[in-house]
Amino acid sequence: MIHKSARLYGKNKIGKNCIIMEDVIIGYPIGSLLNQSESKEMDYIGASLGDNLRTGHNILIRENTKIGNNVLIGTNVVIEGYTNIGNKVSIQSNVFIPINTIIEDNVFVGPCAVLTNDKYPIRIKKELKGPRLGKGASIGANSTILPNVVIGEGAIVAAGAVVTKDVPPWKLALGVPAKIKEIPKELKVENKI
Repeated sequence: MIHKSARLYGKNKIGKNCIIMEDVIIGYPIGSLLNQSESKEMDYIGASLGDNLRTGHNILIRENTKIGNNVLIGTNVVIEGYTNIGNKVSIQSNVFIPINTIIEDNVFVGPCAVLTNDKYPIRIKKELKGPRLGKGASIGANSTILPNVVIGEGAIVAAGAVVTKDVPPWKLALGVPAKIKEIPKELKVENKI
């Protein structure tokens, strides 16, 4: 089901049994192409959404984003283009995911988490490289992951943490800046998303 207020740009692939709610925008093109709706370039813009996608309201999914099967995306989420999201991923409300981010299978991203892709607040260099969230990682609410950081398989980022460097598999990152600790034994389990 695609709500009548959803807007689709370019050629999108939408899987079976998807529920796309009000005011969701999919495949939104880069600004230079917005006035070229008759252009051949528009044929290449769009997103690929797997089966059983569920969305909240007011979501932006930019061009060339690939989303796997059985993914949940909460309300007010922004997913910039050229991003890959695996299967069985849960992205809670108010999350920002920048260009060139990779989210592997079975990842949980808590509400208001911010992933970043630009090391420089002033445009010195244009090296946009988002983080990589490994299989089964859990990202806590209000956490910030800096550019090009790898969160390892099964790793946990605590709520409110600011992650400035890679987190090894099955480790816990907490604090500002985040420090690496052991995951408590009771939390060393796979995500059941």
